[in-house]
Amino acid sequence: MAAHPPNDAEREFPWWLLAAGLLGLWLLAAILLDPVYSRILAIVSRGVGVTVYVTLVAFALASALGLALAVCVLSGSLVLRQAARFYIEIVRGIPILVLLFYIAFVGVPALVAGWNALAAPLGLEPLQTRDVSFLWRAIIALMLGYAAFIAEVFRAGIQSVDPGQIEAAKALGLTPWQRFRLVVLPQAVRTILPPLGNDFIALIKDSALVSVLGVADITQLGKVYAAGSFRFFETYNVVAFLYLVMTVGLSLALRGFERRMRRRTPHLEA
Repeated sequence: MAAHPPNDAEREFPWWLLAAGLLGLWLLAAILLDPVYSRILAIVSRGVGVTVYVTLVAFALASALGLALAVCVLSGSLVLRQAARFYIEIVRGIPILVLLFYIAFVGVPALVAGWNALAAPLGLEPLQTRDVSFLWRAIIALMLGYAAFIAEVFRAGIQSVDPGQIEAAKALGLTPWQRFRLVVLPQAVRTILPPLGNDFIALIKDSALVSVLGVADITQLGKVYAAGSFRFFETYNVVAFLYLVMTVGLSLALRGFERRMRRRTPHLEA
């Protein structure tokens, strides 16, 4: 048993990181020393909380739905398998921006109308479409879109577990839920976490699409300020800087985590 040796790509000096760090330091110095950049940062940074909130909530909900879809795809029921596969293939073929508009202006109004049709005979309080905020319409759209991709990540991770271990768990008399929780999931996590982390980083960037609905995230506040001040160059420098700090920072953390996992995972020598 030996640890997986680092390859040439892992040993080489990260010149790209040095270049990105120097660019980041230049932008940071400009933001701190230039009053125009400082004012833009003060305005645009108000949207960081919304961006983080949208990303975290949408990713948590998408992960839960994606896991459920993956379990359905791998289930013994033909109906569940085909229904989950239908959802995954259809939703993955729709651009996130189109899905965002569809949920915001078609899906939510249709759901509200259906609720009101059921609420009237039951004496329940009717809803108005405006009662569902655009923030939550955006979160629902991102959840539904990313769940289809995350489902495939979970499916691949679950299928990577050695079938012999599942058979051994059956022989020990473990229930299906116990087999999944105690045998399958702990081993699948090693395969699932890296692509799941990549999906999280992608969702941070795609959260900028909520600005088309007027949600006051980083992109929307930057767009409004630039349109009013005509400081497009400075504004979008700050917007790009904030996104890069989040995405590059998470990407580096994810790479470090992957390296630690590889060092801790023994591999059989040829």
